[in-house]
Amino acid sequence: MRQLSIRRRAFGVAVLAALGAAMSGTTVRADDVGGTWLRDTGASKVKFAPCGGAVCGTLVWIKPGVETPAKVGQKVFFDMKPTGPNAWAGSAFNPEDGKTYTGKMNLSGGTLTTQGCAMGGLICKSSTWTRAN
Repeated sequence: MRQLSIRRRAFGVAVLAALGAAMSGTTVRADDVGGTWLRDTGASKVKFAPCGGAVCGTLVWIKPGVETPAKVGQKVFFDMKPTGPNAWAGSAFNPEDGKTYTGKMNLSGGTLTTQGCAMGGLICKSSTWTRAN
């Protein structure tokens, strides 16, 4: 009887592990955008990685001599969740004005386009990034 109970527990643990792996692999898709990206201006690099159930981007490098209130280690993209193939939406923080905007990201090959929008999407600013790793 005890052996049957151990088998049931082992089976339950295996099922939960498989479900967790399946769910974590399909909800974020951070593997598509994960890694370090260089901004089109060459002024900064952001590293995208899973955070919670979303994707976040953290500033990992600022070109020497660039005047900015941004700080290395600062999270500038957060809560980016999939909205379709190679597309995410969440929030984008602009260190220049200290405000958080509605953010979008689209990945096409080796190019990532990010966009921050205000006023319900009436005013938007985009940046293009290339893989740095």
